[in-house]
Amino acid sequence: MLAHILNSINDFFWDIPFLTFIVGIGLYFFIKSRLFPVVHFGHILRHTVFSSKKEQTTKEKGTVSPFEAVCIAIGGSVGVGCIGGVATAVATGGPGAVFWMWVWAFCGMMIKCVETALSCHFRSRNEKGEYYGGAIYFIEKGIGRQMHHAKFAKGLAIAFSIGFVAQFLGGSQVFTIAEILNKSFGMNMIVVTLIYSAFLFYIIFRGVPRIAAFATKVVPLMCILVVLGGLVIIAINYQVIPDVLYSIFHDAFTGTAATGGFTGAAVAKVIGDGVARSINSNEAGQGSSPFIYGSADTVHPVRQGLWGSFDVFVNTIVVCTITALVVLSTGDWSTGVKGATLTINAYESVFGYGGDIFLGIIALLFGLTTTTGWFAYYVSVINHGLRKKPHLRDRVISVFRYIYPLPNIIIVSSIVLTGNGPELFWTIVNITLIAPVFTNLLALFILRNKFWQLFKDYKARYMGVGTVDPNFYVFYEDDPEAYRREEAIRREGRDVQTKEMETCKANQ
Repeated sequence: MLAHILNSINDFFWDIPFLTFIVGIGLYFFIKSRLFPVVHFGHILRHTVFSSKKEQTTKEKGTVSPFEAVCIAIGGSVGVGCIGGVATAVATGGPGAVFWMWVWAFCGMMIKCVETALSCHFRSRNEKGEYYGGAIYFIEKGIGRQMHHAKFAKGLAIAFSIGFVAQFLGGSQVFTIAEILNKSFGMNMIVVTLIYSAFLFYIIFRGVPRIAAFATKVVPLMCILVVLGGLVIIAINYQVIPDVLYSIFHDAFTGTAATGGFTGAAVAKVIGDGVARSINSNEAGQGSSPFIYGSADTVHPVRQGLWGSFDVFVNTIVVCTITALVVLSTGDWSTGVKGATLTINAYESVFGYGGDIFLGIIALLFGLTTTTGWFAYYVSVINHGLRKKPHLRDRVISVFRYIYPLPNIIIVSSIVLTGNGPELFWTIVNITLIAPVFTNLLALFILRNKFWQLFKDYKARYMGVGTVDPNFYVFYEDDPEAYRREEAIRREGRDVQTKEMETCKANQ
Protein backbone atom coordinates (compact mmCIF):
# COMPACT_ATOMS: atom_id res chain seq x y z
CA MET A 1 0.00 0.00 0.00
CA LEU A 2 2.76 2.44 1.02
CA ALA A 3 4.79 1.55 -2.07
CA HIS A 4 1.77 2.26 -4.28
CA ILE A 5 1.22 5.69 -2.66
CA LEU A 6 4.88 6.66 -3.00
CA ASN A 7 5.00 5.55 -6.64
CA SER A 8 1.87 7.62 -7.36
CA ILE A 9 3.44 10.71 -5.76
CA ASN A 10 6.62 10.15 -7.75
CA ASP A 11 4.76 9.73 -11.06
CA PHE A 12 2.63 12.83 -10.38
CA PHE A 13 5.56 15.17 -9.76
CA TRP A 14 8.14 13.75 -12.15
CA ASP A 15 5.86 14.37 -15.13
CA ILE A 16 5.84 16.84 -18.01
CA PRO A 17 5.07 20.12 -16.10
CA PHE A 18 7.85 19.70 -13.52
CA LEU A 19 10.28 18.32 -16.10
CA THR A 20 9.52 21.27 -18.40
CA PHE A 21 10.33 23.67 -15.57
CA ILE A 22 13.63 21.91 -14.76
CA VAL A 23 14.87 21.51 -18.31
CA GLY A 24 13.60 25.00 -19.23
CA ILE A 25 15.70 26.66 -16.50
CA GLY A 26 18.70 24.59 -17.53
CA LEU A 27 18.33 25.46 -21.22
CA TYR A 28 17.89 29.15 -20.39
CA PHE A 29 21.27 29.41 -18.65
CA PHE A 30 22.98 27.07 -21.13
CA ILE A 31 21.79 28.98 -24.21
CA LYS A 32 22.10 32.47 -22.66
CA SER A 33 25.73 31.68 -21.81
CA ARG A 34 26.22 30.84 -25.50
CA LEU A 35 26.89 27.18 -24.65
CA PHE A 36 29.77 28.24 -22.40
CA PRO A 37 30.52 24.79 -20.86
CA VAL A 38 30.94 23.29 -24.34
CA VAL A 39 32.47 26.18 -26.29
CA HIS A 40 34.92 27.06 -23.51
CA PHE A 41 35.50 23.56 -22.13
CA GLY A 42 39.23 24.04 -22.67
CA HIS A 43 39.14 27.15 -20.46
CA ILE A 44 37.32 25.15 -17.78
CA LEU A 45 39.99 22.42 -17.84
CA ARG A 46 42.89 24.92 -17.80
CA HIS A 47 41.53 26.59 -14.67
CA THR A 48 40.47 23.45 -12.82
CA VAL A 49 42.16 20.06 -13.15
CA PHE A 50 45.05 21.44 -15.27
CA SER A 51 45.60 24.61 -13.26
CA SER A 52 48.72 25.13 -11.16
CA LYS A 53 49.09 23.27 -7.89
CA LYS A 54 49.24 26.61 -6.10
CA GLU A 55 45.90 27.71 -7.57
CA GLN A 56 44.30 24.38 -6.65
CA THR A 57 45.54 24.12 -3.06
CA THR A 58 45.87 27.71 -1.76
CA LYS A 59 43.55 28.54 1.11
CA GLU A 60 43.19 30.94 4.00
CA LYS A 61 42.25 29.99 7.53
CA GLY A 62 38.53 29.22 7.72
CA THR A 63 38.29 28.11 4.08
CA VAL A 64 38.91 24.99 2.01
CA SER A 65 41.06 25.01 -1.11
CA PRO A 66 39.40 24.83 -4.56
CA PHE A 67 40.70 21.27 -4.98
CA GLU A 68 39.44 20.19 -1.54
CA ALA A 69 36.05 21.72 -2.36
CA VAL A 70 35.73 19.87 -5.68
CA CYS A 71 36.88 16.57 -4.09
CA ILE A 72 34.23 16.90 -1.39
CA ALA A 73 31.64 17.92 -4.01
CA ILE A 74 32.51 15.13 -6.45
CA GLY A 75 32.70 12.73 -3.52
CA GLY A 76 29.30 13.99 -2.43
CA SER A 77 27.81 13.48 -5.89
CA VAL A 78 29.69 10.56 -7.48
CA GLY A 79 28.03 8.14 -5.11
CA VAL A 80 26.40 4.76 -5.44
CA GLY A 81 23.70 6.46 -7.51
CA CYS A 82 26.22 6.06 -10.33
CA ILE A 83 26.04 2.30 -9.74
CA GLY A 84 22.46 1.60 -8.65
CA GLY A 85 20.64 4.77 -9.71
CA VAL A 86 21.78 4.82 -13.33
CA ALA A 87 21.09 1.10 -13.67
CA THR A 88 17.59 1.60 -12.26
CA ALA A 89 16.92 4.47 -14.70
CA VAL A 90 17.89 2.26 -17.64
CA ALA A 91 15.93 -0.71 -16.26
CA THR A 92 12.72 1.32 -15.82
CA GLY A 93 13.04 3.98 -18.54
CA GLY A 94 15.04 2.07 -21.14
CA PRO A 95 18.09 3.19 -23.13
CA GLY A 96 16.48 6.56 -23.96
CA ALA A 97 16.83 7.60 -20.30
CA VAL A 98 20.58 7.92 -20.92
CA PHE A 99 19.97 10.63 -23.56
CA TRP A 100 17.97 12.75 -21.12
CA MET A 101 20.59 12.11 -18.47
CA TRP A 102 23.08 13.69 -20.90
CA VAL A 103 20.76 16.61 -21.72
CA TRP A 104 20.57 17.60 -18.08
CA ALA A 105 24.30 17.01 -17.64
CA PHE A 106 25.20 19.63 -20.29
CA CYS A 107 22.60 22.04 -18.91
CA GLY A 108 23.74 21.05 -15.44
CA MET A 109 27.33 22.06 -16.16
CA MET A 110 26.04 25.62 -16.53
CA ILE A 111 23.53 25.35 -13.69
CA LYS A 112 26.25 24.14 -11.30
CA CYS A 113 28.41 27.06 -12.40
CA VAL A 114 25.55 29.48 -11.66
CA GLU A 115 24.66 28.13 -8.22
CA THR A 116 28.33 27.83 -7.24
CA ALA A 117 29.13 31.40 -8.33
CA LEU A 118 26.13 32.82 -6.45
CA SER A 119 27.05 30.78 -3.37
CA CYS A 120 30.60 32.14 -3.39
CA HIS A 121 29.46 35.70 -4.06
CA PHE A 122 26.90 35.75 -1.24
CA ARG A 123 28.82 33.57 1.22
CA SER A 124 29.05 34.39 4.92
CA ARG A 125 31.89 34.27 7.41
CA ASN A 126 31.03 33.29 10.97
CA GLU A 127 32.59 34.69 14.15
CA LYS A 128 35.37 32.05 13.91
CA GLY A 129 36.36 33.29 10.46
CA GLU A 130 34.97 30.21 8.65
CA TYR A 131 33.26 30.68 5.28
CA TYR A 132 29.85 29.19 4.48
CA GLY A 133 27.75 29.50 1.34
CA GLY A 134 24.83 27.82 -0.41
CA ALA A 135 21.29 28.35 -1.62
CA ILE A 136 19.95 29.66 1.68
CA TYR A 137 22.69 32.30 1.72
CA PHE A 138 22.06 33.65 -1.77
CA ILE A 139 18.29 33.48 -1.25
CA GLU A 140 18.52 35.52 1.97
CA LYS A 141 21.03 38.10 0.75
CA GLY A 142 20.26 38.24 -2.96
CA ILE A 143 16.47 37.98 -3.00
CA GLY A 144 15.83 39.19 0.54
CA ARG A 145 18.25 42.10 0.88
CA GLN A 146 19.36 43.25 -2.57
CA MET A 147 15.96 42.70 -4.21
CA HIS A 148 14.04 43.71 -1.06
CA HIS A 149 11.73 40.68 -0.96
CA ALA A 150 12.49 39.65 2.61
CA LYS A 151 9.28 37.73 3.35
CA PHE A 152 9.34 35.81 0.07
CA ALA A 153 13.04 35.04 0.54
CA LYS A 154 12.44 33.76 4.07
CA GLY A 155 9.65 31.45 2.89
CA LEU A 156 11.73 30.20 -0.04
CA ALA A 157 14.75 29.57 2.20
CA ILE A 158 12.63 27.68 4.73
CA ALA A 159 11.04 25.56 1.98
CA PHE A 160 14.46 24.76 0.53
CA SER A 161 15.90 23.92 3.95
CA ILE A 162 13.05 21.58 4.85
CA GLY A 163 13.27 19.83 1.49
CA PHE A 164 17.03 19.64 1.67
CA VAL A 165 17.05 18.18 5.17
CA ALA A 166 14.39 15.65 4.10
CA GLN A 167 17.06 14.08 1.90
CA PHE A 168 18.97 13.31 5.10
CA LEU A 169 16.15 10.90 5.94
CA GLY A 170 16.69 8.91 2.74
CA GLY A 171 19.78 6.94 3.72
CA SER A 172 20.58 7.23 0.05
CA GLN A 173 23.97 5.51 -0.12
CA VAL A 174 24.07 2.65 2.32
CA PHE A 175 21.09 0.79 0.83
CA THR A 176 22.93 0.25 -2.45
CA ILE A 177 26.16 -0.66 -0.64
CA ALA A 178 24.28 -3.20 1.48
CA GLU A 179 22.53 -4.48 -1.65
CA ILE A 180 25.86 -4.99 -3.45
CA LEU A 181 27.55 -6.74 -0.51
CA ASN A 182 24.47 -8.90 0.02
CA LYS A 183 24.34 -9.95 -3.64
CA SER A 184 28.11 -10.43 -3.95
CA PHE A 185 29.05 -11.96 -0.62
CA GLY A 186 25.78 -12.95 1.05
CA MET A 187 26.29 -10.41 3.85
CA ASN A 188 23.24 -9.39 5.89
CA MET A 189 22.13 -5.93 4.70
CA ILE A 190 21.24 -4.67 8.17
CA VAL A 191 24.59 -5.79 9.62
CA VAL A 192 26.40 -4.08 6.73
CA THR A 193 24.48 -0.90 7.49
CA LEU A 194 25.50 -0.96 11.16
CA ILE A 195 29.20 -1.43 10.33
CA TYR A 196 29.06 1.23 7.62
CA SER A 197 27.42 3.70 10.01
CA ALA A 198 30.28 3.18 12.49
CA PHE A 199 32.88 4.01 9.80
CA LEU A 200 30.81 7.04 8.79
CA PHE A 201 30.73 8.34 12.36
CA TYR A 202 34.53 7.98 12.65
CA ILE A 203 35.14 10.13 9.57
CA ILE A 204 32.66 12.92 10.40
CA PHE A 205 33.57 13.10 14.10
CA ARG A 206 36.39 15.60 13.49
CA GLY A 207 34.27 17.69 11.13
CA VAL A 208 35.02 19.21 7.73
CA PRO A 209 38.89 19.10 7.95
CA ARG A 210 38.89 15.29 8.24
CA ILE A 211 36.21 15.04 5.54
CA ALA A 212 38.36 17.17 3.21
CA ALA A 213 41.47 15.07 3.93
CA PHE A 214 39.53 11.85 3.29
CA ALA A 215 37.97 13.14 0.06
CA THR A 216 41.24 14.40 -1.48
CA LYS A 217 42.80 10.96 -1.01
CA VAL A 218 39.87 8.77 -2.05
CA VAL A 219 37.93 10.66 -4.77
CA PRO A 220 40.63 10.68 -7.51
CA LEU A 221 41.34 6.97 -6.88
CA MET A 222 37.71 5.84 -7.01
CA CYS A 223 37.00 7.79 -10.21
CA ILE A 224 40.02 6.23 -11.96
CA LEU A 225 39.03 2.72 -10.83
CA VAL A 226 35.41 2.92 -12.01
CA VAL A 227 36.42 4.43 -15.36
CA LEU A 228 39.04 1.74 -16.05
CA GLY A 229 36.76 -1.12 -14.98
CA GLY A 230 33.90 0.12 -17.13
CA LEU A 231 36.07 0.77 -20.17
CA VAL A 232 37.31 -2.83 -20.11
CA ILE A 233 33.73 -4.14 -20.31
CA ILE A 234 32.80 -1.65 -23.06
CA ALA A 235 35.91 -2.62 -25.05
CA ILE A 236 35.05 -6.32 -24.80
CA ASN A 237 31.51 -5.61 -26.05
CA TYR A 238 32.62 -3.02 -28.64
CA GLN A 239 30.67 -4.67 -31.47
CA VAL A 240 27.29 -3.80 -29.91
CA ILE A 241 28.18 -0.20 -29.00
CA PRO A 242 26.82 1.28 -32.30
CA ASP A 243 23.45 -0.43 -31.65
CA VAL A 244 23.48 0.76 -28.03
CA LEU A 245 24.07 4.37 -29.10
CA TYR A 246 21.29 4.12 -31.69
CA SER A 247 18.82 2.85 -29.07
CA ILE A 248 19.80 5.69 -26.70
CA PHE A 249 18.94 8.37 -29.26
CA HIS A 250 15.97 6.56 -30.83
CA ASP A 251 14.21 5.59 -27.60
CA ALA A 252 14.67 9.05 -26.10
CA PHE A 253 11.84 10.34 -28.32
CA THR A 254 9.78 7.21 -28.94
CA GLY A 255 9.74 5.42 -25.61
CA THR A 256 10.90 1.83 -25.25
CA ALA A 257 8.94 -1.27 -26.21
CA ALA A 258 8.76 -4.25 -23.86
CA THR A 259 11.54 -6.77 -24.32
CA GLY A 260 12.63 -9.68 -22.15
CA GLY A 261 11.86 -8.78 -18.54
CA PHE A 262 11.54 -5.08 -19.40
CA THR A 263 7.95 -3.84 -19.29
CA GLY A 264 8.30 -0.89 -21.68
CA ALA A 265 8.27 2.85 -20.98
CA ALA A 266 6.46 5.89 -22.35
CA VAL A 267 8.40 9.00 -23.36
CA ALA A 268 7.49 10.87 -20.13
CA LYS A 269 8.83 7.96 -18.09
CA VAL A 270 12.03 7.91 -20.15
CA ILE A 271 12.60 11.65 -19.64
CA GLY A 272 11.64 11.57 -15.96
CA ASP A 273 13.97 8.71 -15.07
CA GLY A 274 16.84 10.19 -17.04
CA VAL A 275 16.56 13.71 -15.61
CA ALA A 276 15.87 12.54 -12.04
CA ARG A 277 18.86 10.23 -12.01
CA SER A 278 21.07 12.89 -13.59
CA ILE A 279 20.09 15.43 -10.93
CA ASN A 280 20.45 12.91 -8.11
CA SER A 281 23.86 11.92 -9.41
CA ASN A 282 25.51 15.21 -10.41
CA GLU A 283 23.34 17.34 -8.05
CA ALA A 284 23.19 20.23 -10.54
CA GLY A 285 20.17 22.29 -9.52
CA GLN A 286 19.78 20.42 -6.26
CA GLY A 287 21.61 23.05 -4.24
CA SER A 288 23.86 20.67 -2.33
CA SER A 289 27.50 20.99 -3.46
CA PRO A 290 27.40 24.84 -3.47
CA PHE A 291 27.40 24.53 0.32
CA ILE A 292 31.01 23.35 0.18
CA TYR A 293 31.97 25.40 -2.90
CA GLY A 294 30.89 28.48 -0.98
CA SER A 295 33.65 27.73 1.56
CA ALA A 296 36.40 27.67 -1.07
CA ASP A 297 39.20 30.23 -1.20
CA THR A 298 38.77 31.50 -4.76
CA VAL A 299 39.79 34.62 -6.70
CA HIS A 300 36.36 34.98 -8.29
CA PRO A 301 32.94 33.33 -7.77
CA VAL A 302 32.76 32.21 -11.41
CA ARG A 303 36.25 30.69 -11.18
CA GLN A 304 34.93 28.33 -8.50
CA GLY A 305 31.87 27.86 -10.72
CA LEU A 306 34.20 26.31 -13.31
CA TRP A 307 35.02 23.62 -10.76
CA GLY A 308 31.28 23.04 -10.45
CA SER A 309 31.02 22.52 -14.21
CA PHE A 310 33.98 20.11 -14.12
CA ASP A 311 32.30 18.27 -11.25
CA VAL A 312 29.19 17.60 -13.39
CA PHE A 313 31.29 16.53 -16.37
CA VAL A 314 33.20 13.94 -14.35
CA ASN A 315 30.09 12.70 -12.59
CA THR A 316 27.64 12.26 -15.45
CA ILE A 317 29.36 12.58 -18.82
CA VAL A 318 32.16 10.26 -17.66
CA VAL A 319 31.21 8.01 -14.72
CA CYS A 320 27.43 7.64 -15.22
CA THR A 321 27.80 7.22 -18.97
CA ILE A 322 30.28 4.41 -18.49
CA THR A 323 27.92 2.64 -16.08
CA ALA A 324 25.01 3.03 -18.52
CA LEU A 325 27.05 1.69 -21.46
CA VAL A 326 28.22 -1.25 -19.35
CA VAL A 327 24.65 -2.20 -18.46
CA LEU A 328 23.37 -1.70 -22.02
CA SER A 329 26.28 -3.36 -23.84
CA THR A 330 26.04 -6.55 -21.80
CA GLY A 331 22.29 -6.82 -22.50
CA ASP A 332 21.38 -7.23 -18.83
CA TRP A 333 19.21 -4.09 -18.74
CA SER A 334 16.15 -5.89 -20.19
CA THR A 335 16.16 -8.83 -17.75
CA GLY A 336 13.78 -7.16 -15.30
CA VAL A 337 16.50 -6.82 -12.65
CA LYS A 338 16.91 -3.33 -11.14
CA GLY A 339 19.24 -1.42 -8.88
CA ALA A 340 22.84 -2.30 -8.09
CA THR A 341 22.10 -5.98 -8.75
CA LEU A 342 21.77 -5.12 -12.43
CA THR A 343 25.22 -3.49 -12.47
CA ILE A 344 26.69 -6.44 -10.58
CA ASN A 345 25.28 -8.85 -13.17
CA ALA A 346 26.87 -6.79 -15.95
CA TYR A 347 30.29 -6.86 -14.27
CA GLU A 348 29.95 -10.56 -13.46
CA SER A 349 29.33 -11.31 -17.14
CA VAL A 350 32.90 -10.17 -17.88
CA PHE A 351 34.93 -10.44 -14.67
CA GLY A 352 33.09 -13.24 -12.91
CA TYR A 353 33.44 -13.17 -9.12
CA GLY A 354 36.14 -10.51 -9.51
CA GLY A 355 33.42 -8.12 -10.66
CA ASP A 356 31.62 -8.61 -7.34
CA ILE A 357 34.76 -7.77 -5.37
CA PHE A 358 35.50 -4.76 -7.58
CA LEU A 359 32.02 -3.27 -7.19
CA GLY A 360 32.03 -3.97 -3.47
CA ILE A 361 35.18 -1.86 -3.05
CA ILE A 362 33.90 0.89 -5.35
CA ALA A 363 30.54 1.02 -3.55
CA LEU A 364 32.20 1.47 -0.15
CA LEU A 365 34.41 4.28 -1.47
CA PHE A 366 31.52 5.98 -3.27
CA GLY A 367 29.21 5.70 -0.31
CA LEU A 368 31.62 7.00 2.30
CA THR A 369 32.71 10.00 0.22
CA THR A 370 29.09 10.89 -0.49
CA THR A 371 27.69 10.60 3.01
CA THR A 372 30.65 12.38 4.60
CA GLY A 373 30.41 15.14 1.99
CA TRP A 374 26.73 15.61 2.72
CA PHE A 375 27.48 15.94 6.41
CA ALA A 376 29.53 19.03 5.52
CA TYR A 377 26.50 20.39 3.62
CA TYR A 378 24.19 19.96 6.61
CA VAL A 379 26.72 21.66 8.88
CA SER A 380 26.49 24.67 6.57
CA VAL A 381 22.68 24.68 6.91
CA ILE A 382 22.98 24.56 10.71
CA ASN A 383 25.53 27.38 10.65
CA HIS A 384 23.08 29.56 8.75
CA GLY A 385 20.08 28.83 10.93
CA LEU A 386 21.92 29.37 14.22
CA ARG A 387 24.53 31.94 13.19
CA LYS A 388 23.35 34.35 15.91
CA LYS A 389 23.54 31.65 18.61
CA PRO A 390 27.05 30.17 18.27
CA HIS A 391 26.98 28.17 21.50
CA LEU A 392 23.70 26.49 20.55
CA ARG A 393 25.01 26.02 16.99
CA ASP A 394 28.08 24.14 18.22
CA ARG A 395 25.96 21.93 20.48
CA VAL A 396 23.52 21.12 17.68
CA ILE A 397 26.37 20.18 15.33
CA SER A 398 27.88 18.01 18.06
CA VAL A 399 24.59 16.17 18.60
CA PHE A 400 23.98 15.93 14.84
CA ARG A 401 27.19 13.89 14.46
CA TYR A 402 25.54 11.14 16.48
CA ILE A 403 22.15 11.41 14.77
CA TYR A 404 23.44 11.59 11.20
CA PRO A 405 24.07 7.84 10.63
CA LEU A 406 20.67 6.78 12.08
CA PRO A 407 18.47 7.19 8.94
CA ASN A 408 20.76 4.73 7.16
CA ILE A 409 19.85 2.07 9.69
CA ILE A 410 16.13 2.95 9.74
CA ILE A 411 15.65 3.11 5.96
CA VAL A 412 17.58 -0.06 5.12
CA SER A 413 15.98 -2.04 7.94
CA SER A 414 12.45 -0.96 6.99
CA ILE A 415 12.90 -1.78 3.28
CA VAL A 416 14.56 -5.13 3.98
CA LEU A 417 12.12 -6.22 6.67
CA THR A 418 9.05 -5.29 4.59
CA GLY A 419 10.37 -7.21 1.59
CA ASN A 420 10.58 -4.19 -0.74
CA GLY A 421 13.44 -3.66 -3.18
CA PRO A 422 15.57 -1.02 -4.85
CA GLU A 423 12.77 0.40 -7.03
CA LEU A 424 10.91 1.65 -3.93
CA PHE A 425 14.15 3.02 -2.54
CA TRP A 426 14.87 5.09 -5.65
CA THR A 427 11.26 6.28 -5.67
CA ILE A 428 11.83 7.70 -2.18
CA VAL A 429 15.01 9.39 -3.39
CA ASN A 430 13.10 10.96 -6.32
CA ILE A 431 10.44 12.37 -3.99
CA THR A 432 13.00 13.96 -1.65
CA LEU A 433 14.49 15.80 -4.64
CA ILE A 434 11.31 17.71 -5.53
CA ALA A 435 11.33 20.55 -2.97
CA PRO A 436 15.04 21.46 -3.03
CA VAL A 437 15.26 21.25 -6.83
CA PHE A 438 12.19 23.45 -7.37
CA THR A 439 13.10 26.12 -4.79
CA ASN A 440 16.77 26.22 -5.76
CA LEU A 441 16.13 26.52 -9.52
CA LEU A 442 13.47 29.17 -8.89
CA ALA A 443 15.97 31.17 -6.83
CA LEU A 444 18.62 30.86 -9.54
CA PHE A 445 16.21 32.22 -12.13
CA ILE A 446 15.17 35.12 -9.89
CA LEU A 447 18.86 35.99 -9.33
CA ARG A 448 19.81 35.51 -12.99
CA ASN A 449 20.77 39.17 -13.48
CA LYS A 450 23.24 39.02 -10.59
CA PHE A 451 24.86 35.95 -12.11
CA TRP A 452 25.14 37.57 -15.54
CA GLN A 453 26.87 40.53 -13.89
CA LEU A 454 29.37 38.16 -12.24
CA PHE A 455 29.76 36.27 -15.52
CA LYS A 456 30.42 39.47 -17.46
CA ASP A 457 32.96 40.61 -14.86
CA TYR A 458 34.76 37.24 -14.95
CA LYS A 459 35.06 37.28 -18.74
CA ALA A 460 36.41 40.82 -18.63
CA ARG A 461 38.98 40.02 -15.92
CA TYR A 462 40.15 36.57 -17.01
CA MET A 463 39.10 36.00 -20.63
CA GLY A 464 39.77 39.39 -22.20
CA VAL A 465 36.13 39.87 -23.18
CA GLY A 466 34.77 43.34 -22.41
CA THR A 467 36.03 45.99 -19.97
CA VAL A 468 36.52 45.56 -16.23
CA ASP A 469 34.28 47.79 -14.10
CA PRO A 470 36.48 48.91 -11.16
CA ASN A 471 33.37 49.70 -9.11
CA PHE A 472 31.91 46.21 -9.40
CA TYR A 473 31.88 44.20 -6.15
CA VAL A 474 33.13 40.68 -6.92
CA PHE A 475 32.04 39.41 -3.50
CA TYR A 476 29.00 40.56 -1.55
CA GLU A 477 31.04 41.73 1.43
CA ASP A 478 33.32 43.82 -0.80
CA ASP A 479 30.48 46.34 -0.56
CA PRO A 480 31.28 48.36 2.63
CA GLU A 481 27.61 48.60 3.59
CA ALA A 482 27.12 44.84 3.23
CA TYR A 483 30.31 44.23 5.18
CA ARG A 484 29.10 46.42 8.06
CA ARG A 485 25.80 44.55 8.15
CA GLU A 486 27.49 41.13 8.17
CA GLU A 487 30.09 42.23 10.71
CA ALA A 488 27.27 43.38 13.01
CA ILE A 489 25.80 39.85 12.83
CA ARG A 490 29.23 38.34 13.62
CA ARG A 491 29.72 40.79 16.48
CA GLU A 492 26.33 39.84 17.88
CA GLY A 493 27.34 36.18 17.68
CA ARG A 494 30.64 36.83 19.47
CA ASP A 495 28.84 38.84 22.19
CA VAL A 496 26.31 36.07 22.74
CA GLN A 497 29.10 33.49 22.90
CA THR A 498 31.03 35.58 25.44
CA LYS A 499 27.95 35.99 27.66
CA GLU A 500 27.22 32.26 27.47
CA MET A 501 30.81 31.44 28.48
CA GLU A 502 30.66 33.90 31.38
CA THR A 503 27.36 32.38 32.52
CA CYS A 504 28.81 28.87 32.39
CA LYS A 505 31.85 29.94 34.45
CA ALA A 506 29.61 31.66 36.99
CA ASN A 507 27.49 28.50 37.41
CA GLN A 508 30.50 26.26 37.95
